Amino acid sequence: MSEPQHTFVSPGPAGLAALAVACFGFGAVFTGQVGLGGLPLLAAWLIGGGIVQYTVAVIELKDHNMTGGNVFLFFSAFFMFGAALSVLVKFLMLSGMLGSAAPQSVVEGYCWMAGAAFLTSITPSYLKAPKPLFAVVILVDIVLWMIVGLDLGLLDAAFKPLVGYLLFSAGWIALYLAAAIVNNHIHGKELLPTFGSFVE
Repeated sequence: MSEPQHTFVSPGPAGLAALAVACFGFGAVFTGQVGLGGLPLLAAWLIGGGIVQYTVAVIELKDHNMTGGNVFLFFSAFFMFGAALSVLVKFLMLSGMLGSAAPQSVVEGYCWMAGAAFLTSITPSYLKAPKPLFAVVILVDIVLWMIVGLDLGLLDAAFKPLVGYLLFSAGWIALYLAAAIVNNHIHGKELLPTFGSFVE
């Protein structure tokens, strides 16, 4: 069986950068730096990230990257587009534009439970990825389960800043890895270490 032909260079670094945008945006929300007026702006940036991640997913799937393609596809739908719509609807509800109904985040807790379970269940596949990427996935696993706990009322709101700082950490690691992948590829040598993987 012949090796698949690479018709595109990997767009993975752009996907990681889009993930960092979402991590920083939500990190700012969870650390209390974003008020009601910032939610539509966050939604706009998440839509941009969703375009990037959907594109990355399609190219990675075409290139037979099952893990990366499926994760970016899932994230483009729910971490980006779905979250953008959610943030926008919350803004409209909290500002009274959709009547007097208050957002019931419990439904998102159950939805995020599926997302957290999906990512956690495929985390072992990232043992073959660069160690920084594995670290990002572990951080996002923890964050998603904490968001489940917050939305379902199982965790106190005092945990929100911790969620924010974990998101900031995941975003910075993702950006480092994106920079390493691009610069190492362009220069044909390891300028920035990617630290190998746990499983070859």
